[in-house]
Parts: sequence; structure tokens; C-alpha cells
Amino acid sequence: MSPVKILGVVLIVAGVAGLVYGSFSYTKETHEAKIGPLQFSIKEKETVAVPIWLSIGAIAAGTILLVINRKR
Repeated sequence: MSPVKILGVVLIVAGVAGLVYGSFSYTKETHEAKIGPLQFSIKEKETVAVPIWLSIGAIAAGTILLVINRKR
């Protein structure tokens, strides 16, 4: 499998996942404190929305890469 074909498939899968899920979340540590033997940390959950146009664009780009690769 050529790298262009692999990239095309990855773009299509990522685009479909973006359409199905619509957003993803992750946790990041923002503050940490150490007071003697005690240790505190604050974790915030962040959510990132994936735009529909970006998902559709990824699917289109992946399809174009697969079609161009097939013609060669």
C-alpha cells in the first residue's frame, strides 16, 4: 500500500468519525500544589467541537487521494 493511499483512508476514517461523534474531550491538569506531604491537583475537562465542514472536507480529500492514486 502506498503512503498516498494510506493517507486517503485515514482522512476518510477521520472524517466519518468527526461526523459520527461531533466532538471529543480531554482532561488537562491546570494547577498543582504540594504542601508538605500533601499533594493537590486540579483537572479540567475540555471539549472540542469538530465542525461538520471539516469532516466533510476530510472525506472529500481522502476520496480525491484514492481516485488520483487509482489513475496512476
